[in-house]
Amino acid sequence: MQKNKKARDPLPKSFKTIDEFVKFWDSHSTADYPEAFREVKAKVNIKRRHYFVALRPRLMKQVSRRAEEEGISTETLINAWLAEKLREAA
Repeated sequence: MQKNKKARDPLPKSFKTIDEFVKFWDSHSTADYPEAFREVKAKVNIKRRHYFVALRPRLMKQVSRRAEEEGISTETLINAWLAEKLREAA
């Protein structure tokens, strides 16, 4: 080992919690553990579009509150509601 190179901590085989995982990688560089990673080939759809619509502030507040109660994002809830409404109308 070179003089100025510091010995690295061993990479845990697994992490008991997400906090343990985060703590480890917050204090270690992935560059020091190249054997822990592999190349992933994935198709990415970069043509996805987002559309923005204006909602009345009171309505947006109600939708946001409902989404929070259901544990999902506002966008997910709105998309689900619109899809359901369109299925009903078909």
